[in-house]
Amino acid sequence: MTNDDLHKGMANAIRALSIDGVEAAKSGHPGLPMGCAQIVTTLFTRFLKFDASNAHWPDRDRFILSAGHGSMLLYSLLYLTGYPDISIDDLKHFRQVGSKTPGHPERGHLLSGVETTTGPLGQGIATSVGFALAERILAARFGAALVDHHTYVLASDGDLMEGISQEAIALAGHLKLNKLIVFHDNNSITIDGPISLSDSVDQVARFKACGWNALSVDGLDGEAVAKAIETAQASDRPTLIDCKTIIGYGAPTKAGTSKAHGEALGPEEAAGAKKNLGWTSPPFEVPADILAAWRDVGVRGKAARADWEKRLAAADAATRAEFERRVERQPLPALHEAFDALKRKFIAEKPAVATRKSSEMTLEAVIPYVPELVIGSADLTPSNNTKVKPLENITPQDFSGRYMHFGIREHGMAAAMNGMSLHGGIIPAGGTFLVFSDYCRPSIRIAALSHAQVVYVFTHDSIGLGEDGPTHQPIEHLAALRAMPNLLVLRPADAVETAESWQIALGHKNGPVLLALTRQNLKPARTEAGKENLCAQGAYEVAPASGAAEISLFASGSEIEIALAARDLLEAKGHKTRVVSVPCFELFLARDAASRAKVVGNAKVNVAVEAGVRQGWDEIIGSDGGFVGMHSFGASGKYKDLYEHFGITPEKVAEAALTKLQPRG
Repeated sequence: MTNDDLHKGMANAIRALSIDGVEAAKSGHPGLPMGCAQIVTTLFTRFLKFDASNAHWPDRDRFILSAGHGSMLLYSLLYLTGYPDISIDDLKHFRQVGSKTPGHPERGHLLSGVETTTGPLGQGIATSVGFALAERILAARFGAALVDHHTYVLASDGDLMEGISQEAIALAGHLKLNKLIVFHDNNSITIDGPISLSDSVDQVARFKACGWNALSVDGLDGEAVAKAIETAQASDRPTLIDCKTIIGYGAPTKAGTSKAHGEALGPEEAAGAKKNLGWTSPPFEVPADILAAWRDVGVRGKAARADWEKRLAAADAATRAEFERRVERQPLPALHEAFDALKRKFIAEKPAVATRKSSEMTLEAVIPYVPELVIGSADLTPSNNTKVKPLENITPQDFSGRYMHFGIREHGMAAAMNGMSLHGGIIPAGGTFLVFSDYCRPSIRIAALSHAQVVYVFTHDSIGLGEDGPTHQPIEHLAALRAMPNLLVLRPADAVETAESWQIALGHKNGPVLLALTRQNLKPARTEAGKENLCAQGAYEVAPASGAAEISLFASGSEIEIALAARDLLEAKGHKTRVVSVPCFELFLARDAASRAKVVGNAKVNVAVEAGVRQGWDEIIGSDGGFVGMHSFGASGKYKDLYEHFGITPEKVAEAALTKLQPRG
């Protein structure tokens, strides 16, 4: 077999396995793997720096399948190159419950070669900007001897049509992320039919306008693809390689049509495709010489990894220790004491400030002890209070800073933070207004699915933001965000709780954390610092009753102040009342039933108060509990007037409790 024949056979192995997996599942997307097999074969065999036996080698190149619907392409590659945690049986169980090979790639779903969760179009290419940005930041800190790799992306027409792609490519172009290389699967087909039905964008011109290097090649010509990659690697800008392909390449009647996109080819068409490709092996079988060639590709990177390990070993002790600490995600020992000291300071000084301000004060205190924290904002830096004195800007000329101006790109920011986190070595945090969580929710969901350690600093968390009015006042947002699995939503009530919330966020390695912070100033609620992080309990008694409680008041954030004032009113009337702070539903509901019951207590009446909707509170106060909150959109006005207008006051809370106390007739 000639080298050309072998290379062709290696590409056809991807096509055949992808056909077989989709046929076995009777669902899936065979078209993209069939059309793009040549592109990835060229990339993996000639350029990609990786070692299949060590999937987490920090200086490996990253390959991101933004077009996640073509997941059989990735699974086939992982099997062929010899990743130890995937077998041919896993390909046979594609899209089945409990398998390692779900319909779309999932980070953390048992396969080590999946860099990020993709499937929702646009997320992969936007996340890749974070991967490439992390590489540059870490290279600036540790040098090219330890950090010097590329991020390669395979993106579909659909990825580039999604709005998030514009945010992503504009940011990447501005930053000149030259180690980011995107292959565009330009097959001119969408689910509905020809792309001309809905789109006529010149993608090469578009990317060039955003500061990218961009070129077009025949995606079925391996040599042309290779030359394009060499050009891209030499560029001082990110590169788009626009690859003209044929969806479902080889299929006798469905190639080049939407029928090849999102359904099994069917036995007859599958057989015809294999015949056209010259593939004679039975389903899920790869000829020994072709499999051996792929396995050689999988081990080729061992030498590069060994050289890198020698460079790491030769680095000075401090550099090596810090690099390994970041990769292993271990906190500096001094961080815990910094938080304890800060809490003691807040108790002593009793700052009556907005929690966005106490967040800033917290960052100023702990930033020196968490050098892996890179923070930024979507053009709301002065409002989010995210930039503190020690932080310098990240710029296209200098990536040694730790503050990122993401621009007015909330969705792109959230996706980039996912990539920064999943790359490793960085804890990203980003700010905007809470209401604009709607703009970045798909990326927040990917973070939760991917178990990415990301921190959202979302300020202006209620009608308390005041005059900007209902367009900017979050009403349903807390409930909607709390409904998302594996997302911690923390709404602190004062400076001490804000410090504890940041401590939780920086220590929570298994998913994203959202801090919902106020614009308006708040009175201190906590009277003792203590060694324990009370917010980590999710809910705790912040003010006891003067005796056996008749009434329990529950609140979060800014409404703790209102609940404490209502307690005073009720106690003055002889009704023993306690207040429970509920900074985090998720942490509280994760506790065992007995400890939850102890916090909820056995008062006759439970009333919750929050400047949002009721959804979610019943799990704590019961369906018969009272609720004081929002039942409509907000309004424009001074924040104190708005609380009065919407009936979120100590008097209304006390009234709700007393009404519940009255016997029902």
